[in-house]
Amino acid sequence: SAHCAVSMSCRRAHLRLCLEKLKMLVPLGPETNKHTTLSLLMRARLHIKKLEDSDRKALHQIDKLQREQRHLKRQLEKMGVERLRMDSIGSTVSSERSDSDRGERNH
Repeated sequence: SAHCAVSMSCRRAHLRLCLEKLKMLVPLGPETNKHTTLSLLMRARLHIKKLEDSDRKALHQIDKLQREQRHLKRQLEKMGVERLRMDSIGSTVSSERSDSDRGERNH
């Protein structure tokens, strides 16, 4: 029975320690010293739900930004290809001009 009492008091001490740690992690209202174990646990539960919601929103935002980044990269690549095409057309046109200039000089 003495062993049981010691074991029980160790469990209570451990529980008190855990609740103190929880108080440091959970944002509490203005009347912090009036919190019961139940109200602390309920606040902890609410805090966890808010954190999960915030995490879900952040993941959604990351996903959205990654999609947008892929889209912009594709647009940039397309613009690069078009620019290369325009450059090559421009150089073809300028070489044709130089050919015609040479041809006119020969006549």
